[in-house]
Amino acid sequence: MADEFDVIVIGAGPAGENVIERAVRGGLSAAIVEDRLAGGECAYWACVPSKALLRPVDLAGEVSRVPGLSLGPIDAAAVLARRDETVSHFDDSGQVRWIEGVPAEFFRGRGRIDGPKRVVVSGEDGGERVLTARQAVVLATGSTAVVPPVPGLAEADPWTSHEVTATDAIPERLAVIGGGVVACEMAQAMHGLGARQTTVLVRGGRLLGRMEPFAGDLLAESFAEAGIDVRTHTDVTRVERPEPGGKVTVHLAEGPPLEADELLVATGRRPATRDLGLGTVGLKDGDYVEVDDSMRATGVSEGWLYAVGDVNGRALLTHMGKYQARICGDVIAARARGDELSRMRDLADGYGAPQVVFTDPQICAVGRTEAAARQAGFRVRVVEYDLASVTGAYLMGDGYRGRANAVVDEDRKVLLGVTFAGPGTADLLHSASIAVTAEVPIDRLWHAVPSFPTVSEVWLRLLEAYGL
Repeated sequence: MADEFDVIVIGAGPAGENVIERAVRGGLSAAIVEDRLAGGECAYWACVPSKALLRPVDLAGEVSRVPGLSLGPIDAAAVLARRDETVSHFDDSGQVRWIEGVPAEFFRGRGRIDGPKRVVVSGEDGGERVLTARQAVVLATGSTAVVPPVPGLAEADPWTSHEVTATDAIPERLAVIGGGVVACEMAQAMHGLGARQTTVLVRGGRLLGRMEPFAGDLLAESFAEAGIDVRTHTDVTRVERPEPGGKVTVHLAEGPPLEADELLVATGRRPATRDLGLGTVGLKDGDYVEVDDSMRATGVSEGWLYAVGDVNGRALLTHMGKYQARICGDVIAARARGDELSRMRDLADGYGAPQVVFTDPQICAVGRTEAAARQAGFRVRVVEYDLASVTGAYLMGDGYRGRANAVVDEDRKVLLGVTFAGPGTADLLHSASIAVTAEVPIDRLWHAVPSFPTVSEVWLRLLEAYGL
């Protein structure tokens, strides 16, 4: 069977869904193809379930800092049940109804490109359906976890972000390879929910190596107080798991082996472009798809192929994928009318992308770090402030610890980057995103008066530290 649509999207995660919504709004017909669950990785195995697991741990930390309140052990079974609710018990029927209501046509199966503007959908029953696009095909297949080529690691059936967020039980002993966002968030979640021994193995010198150093240092202090063992400058040389589901032995370059009940690997992502048919249009399977600022693939002639979200490698964050998708859908509709429309702004992509690490303390950042700004050739000045000295933070509880910094472009007097590290700071980030992305002059930002007593008063303190 053959079907024709204006736009065909492969991948029904948040990015793909945003493309069809904007394209249909622009007057085009759309189809979307997904071989797993409509809603994608974020809805079932990443953002949503991970935050459901982290919320009780975060709240327990908040309660522990407020005199007069006490909290017993977290009921892990209840938390896992709540997690199941947040992912709709892995039932995507509601999401499929939303897609059909856009309206767009939903195809369940494995989609692959088969030449220009042609997509073949392989169903679970072995049948195939051919879709053709009048205007564009959009890749929104996301990314998958990388398992490093450590001897025995793949054979040990390790957890990735996919398995840890979907677990039905909390392991007694958990080993984590990696020091990035997933490693930190899930180490704290599993430990807070009952893991007796949690060990984080980091090849580099600190946690969250791509963020400001003080953020990783503050988180490491929190981990140490909670009993999470963080080992930096640690290389894994070999992994053994003789029996499926049995104990895991992690051999290290230095020191005795580490035994655990489960092993989480959180060492990065790769684009989900293998077996996607990229070779039929001159691209390489397994690679990121390079795009211009309208999300159009630069390596394909005639300009009909687009890629949004993780698959293009620009910013591996759900909210950035959705942002790219909105631009992409609008651009395709505009070009179908013969117009040109919005393109990605550099400040809202890549180095400007806002990010929250939902640990306790929360780590939040947007824009360039000091090191990145200096490397890019900016003349910068960095101002910092102790968040615990802000009255609003002090009132949140005893023992509050946190820090904020701002990287200022001394030539233009605008912010290049802002980082907050401390409990309850996630909701401060959007104000920083506006300031950085809109390049608000800092002397004007000084007139945006924060309310007292709130943690947001740190904005005033940072600007005062700068000299305003």
